[in-house]
Amino acid sequence: MDKKNNFLMKLPIAHRGLFNNKDIYENTISAFKLAIENNYAIELDVHLTKDNKIIVIHDSNLKRLFNINKKIKKLNYDDIKKFHFPNSKDKIPLLKDVLKLVNGKVPIIIEIKYDRLVGKLERNLINMLNDYQGEVAVKSFRARSINYFRKNCPNILRGQLLMYSKKFFYRLFFNLRIFYSCFSKPDFYSCNVDCLENKKILKLRNNKIILGWVVKDKKDLKYVKKHCDNYIFEES
Repeated sequence: MDKKNNFLMKLPIAHRGLFNNKDIYENTISAFKLAIENNYAIELDVHLTKDNKIIVIHDSNLKRLFNINKKIKKLNYDDIKKFHFPNSKDKIPLLKDVLKLVNGKVPIIIEIKYDRLVGKLERNLINMLNDYQGEVAVKSFRARSINYFRKNCPNILRGQLLMYSKKFFYRLFFNLRIFYSCFSKPDFYSCNVDCLENKKILKLRNNKIILGWVVKDKKDLKYVKKHCDNYIFEES
């Protein structure tokens, strides 16, 4: 892979857009507008509703953001769009509206969430992205999602998400995801800052793009600039 000319290397990447959780919230139209205005690439998350609409939200449940204990996959979009963020006109957006807003102005990295069986969300996402003219990539913790794109839409860049900590299950899944990537063949890896000096990641960096997340301060920024190719950040 030609790292130097890859669009994933062009701009710092705003994690869920630029937001402050006061009047601009994560994964909203306002957060994406602000990222575009500041010439940052955008990272966002997608889920599929009960009526097969792709919406932009990180959580599988509305509890954290709206204090409503309901799962996304059990709600139609007409139910979801009624909820607005506090002190804001923003609501949970449809991905198609975000793509229309961005319209190739900056690159987009789409994280595919995983509260459903592999197939339906990925298939709907491919159909939508086939009509999008801008620079876009997908990523997921779930290797099967990445493999679905390898088989069905290999022209879209795909990335494997990795997280590492000293806890046994994190280490187990970290190693399993690297193993399964031998089959899904990701174009890049998106790694939390705690695993950037792992020997396996250092080896992968020889021919794969490594994105570090999430950068929250100057110390993090100095560290990731040394150990990865580009970074995903939140403004503090």
